[in-house]
Amino acid sequence: MKYDVRWFFLASLHIALPACSGEPGDREAGRDSAPPGGEEPGEATFAPDEPTELWFVELERAPSASGGRARARALSDEARERFRRTAAERGLRYRQRFSFDELWSGISVRVAREGAEALPEMPGVKAVYPVLPVELDIVRAPATIEPDLGVASEMSGVDVVRRDLGVTGQDIRVGVIDSGVDYHHPDLGGCFGPGCRVAFGHDFVGDDFASSDASRQPAPDDDPDDCLGHGTHVAGIIGADGVLQGVAPDVTFGAYRVFGCRGGSRADIILKALERAADDGMDVINISIGTPFQWPDYPTAVAASALVARGVVVVASIGNSGEKGLWAAGAPGVGDAVIGTASVDSARVTRLSFTVAPGDVAIGYTRAVGSPPAPLLGSAPLARTGTPASARDACADLPAGSLAGKIALVRRGGCPFSEKAARAQAAGAVGVVLYNDRPEAMNPSVVGRDRITVPVVGIAQADGELLNARLDAGGVTHTWTGRAVAAQNGTAGLVSGFSSHGLTAALSFKPDLSAPGGSIYSTVPVEHGAYDSLSGTSMAAPHVAGAVALLLGARPELTPARVRDVLQNSALPAPWSGDPAAGVPEGAHRQGAGMIRVDRAIRATTLISPGKLALGESEAGPVTRTLTLENVGAHDVIYDLSHVPAACATGDDHWAPRSGTTGAARVAFSAPSVTVPSLGSATVSVTVTANDALADGGLFGGYLVFTPRGGAEGGALRVPYAGFKGDYQRVPVLKTSGHGAPWLGKVSGARVIPQPGGATYTLASGDVPTVMVHLDHGAERLTMDVIESATGKAWGRALSLSHVGQSSSATAVTRYGWKGTTRLDGRFVVVPDGDYVIKLRALRALGNPDNDAHWDTWTSPVITLDRP
Repeated sequence: MKYDVRWFFLASLHIALPACSGEPGDREAGRDSAPPGGEEPGEATFAPDEPTELWFVELERAPSASGGRARARALSDEARERFRRTAAERGLRYRQRFSFDELWSGISVRVAREGAEALPEMPGVKAVYPVLPVELDIVRAPATIEPDLGVASEMSGVDVVRRDLGVTGQDIRVGVIDSGVDYHHPDLGGCFGPGCRVAFGHDFVGDDFASSDASRQPAPDDDPDDCLGHGTHVAGIIGADGVLQGVAPDVTFGAYRVFGCRGGSRADIILKALERAADDGMDVINISIGTPFQWPDYPTAVAASALVARGVVVVASIGNSGEKGLWAAGAPGVGDAVIGTASVDSARVTRLSFTVAPGDVAIGYTRAVGSPPAPLLGSAPLARTGTPASARDACADLPAGSLAGKIALVRRGGCPFSEKAARAQAAGAVGVVLYNDRPEAMNPSVVGRDRITVPVVGIAQADGELLNARLDAGGVTHTWTGRAVAAQNGTAGLVSGFSSHGLTAALSFKPDLSAPGGSIYSTVPVEHGAYDSLSGTSMAAPHVAGAVALLLGARPELTPARVRDVLQNSALPAPWSGDPAAGVPEGAHRQGAGMIRVDRAIRATTLISPGKLALGESEAGPVTRTLTLENVGAHDVIYDLSHVPAACATGDDHWAPRSGTTGAARVAFSAPSVTVPSLGSATVSVTVTANDALADGGLFGGYLVFTPRGGAEGGALRVPYAGFKGDYQRVPVLKTSGHGAPWLGKVSGARVIPQPGGATYTLASGDVPTVMVHLDHGAERLTMDVIESATGKAWGRALSLSHVGQSSSATAVTRYGWKGTTRLDGRFVVVPDGDYVIKLRALRALGNPDNDAHWDTWTSPVITLDRP
């Protein structure tokens, strides 16, 4: 997202732009961070309650990844010094957080809100982007006591590689950018530093850091120990070796801690960690972190791709926004050269349980994220706070002492799990059992403002209703146990429901690959119980990262680009979740090339590039692409060519797309077979034609299959493809949301009051024109122009944004406040008092700015400026 910021975000109801007061991090580790006790020229000190904003400022210089590093750093120093001088001359109040010159050229700054508008106009500034908050791509899985990763390893061929080929990842360095790693864990080596499994690392934030809490300053140090648990779980999947064995048990780790004990980080911290991991010589980097709905040019995505250009394989989770429909893939996973990873459910689920009496009925549970582990013994009375019909159970304060010494039974809905748990805890509960309000798996999180100190678990809707019925009949005693309740996973081998859909707003092909991510057992910090089960694309990405370590150990000649190609060629598509027995693959926009099979990748002697085809929009007709097959084997190989169409995404509502098998594309090859000579190459052309039976606006895809005659090593190879049916510029951006946005409003306390008839604004004390905007799809460009209402005179442009991600839900809105200034013919203009309208325009994704039909337009009611 490139921003011209004469408008500021007053608040954001979806992740769009950081607006904060006293945001921590102004002196975080960085080559140009201000020294303690001093300030850089042009920098400022902010009052704790002063409103500020965080921005990436991209400078006009290529990062050192694309040229000589010493010269590039010198140019970076010159560019930053120019920025500082200009800032001082123009009175811009800012503080620098980080500088970047390794993978992306620029700085991140905290700037006074009233000065943010000056950033795009500074000499040498190429673009500005918001420093977005980032979260871990995790959902809680059923707690399991499964003692290994054997089930997941069988799904991906890892077991074959270790058993039959003897490859374990030795001498491969894998960086984990996450919440740190508990290097005390015996399965992860038990120590930190040279000679240890966790040999490299850095803590960028410290224990108390939380991006949402301005009072908690970062405290960087060289100890990347993990108190949150996520990074240790990720590291265990990659390479644990002990009670549990990870994918590549002999890798060496680099641990780069970017989350404190409470979670939450910022995109600029992630980018700085990428630079450090590169300096430490990592061969593979895993990032189980994301910000959804991003374009591929967001700084973390660009930096990750630049790292790939330097020879490092970067694997990232694609996101857990599966319930939010199409286009939800997150950065950095959307980076052009990054391996963006989707999740597939594991084959078996084993949960710990509690029992209830009378009857000694065992009920399996899921431990809530942020909750302490449940004990393995102990009994207490069960008490409920509502009924199975309660829409807002425990969403209001409960009577003091009403749950003293009891386990609280609480229904989902109406308010966050964290608030329910906090209220039950405040009322004296010694534990909380949350039950679902719908017939599906529940993965609660109680991470929030209040620290939860009692065990909180989640159970199924049917189990919650059973407990309510038992309470109707009389008293119920709840008993914690160590008993396991095991079951085959009914969704085994299917793409996880939480896994984010592609494609990107730029119609690039994402995700790239899939791996086991649903119900994965791995290491957690010893003080958290040593082992636990989690779900998320956070768990799928490290499985791929570990597989890459195995692949590089077996085939060290592969470049990062070829690593992704060979993994995609050898992947096995997951079946369609709509009917797993139908023989149709799940949509390519959901799983990419499919489930990794690293055993097939290692044994393959032919590589097909590119490993995926992004076909764009079908409006222009059939698309023809050329594929190159390279054979490193000792014998010529003949491949027969065929096509397997995948499920399509259909329907008018991309927030809730339907999946179907009608409308498959037609595929024609330039020849029915192709011979690839030993140590040589061959090419084949393929033409893909969208099917008229698929309604415009749908996504189509499938797999081009190359089957070797005579059983060549590695078996059949595949190349996935995906495209958009119809005219992509017919997808609206300013589609009216559930709140009727866009609309003009006036701020009143914490509320924004609609002003359908127009309003008068003083521009003082926050009384500014406020426009509520819902972006129903990614915007190529977003502009706002100010026009005198009586004469039509143009007073300039108040907003100019590029590559803005869509809103986070069908009803989410972002509010913008205008401060009364514009840019007109390159000049800064203070618009005088008077009557005006604002014309909001959104250029549809990949649209032509010279084509009026590609723009959505909205004009506000009359805005009267009347300064005191």
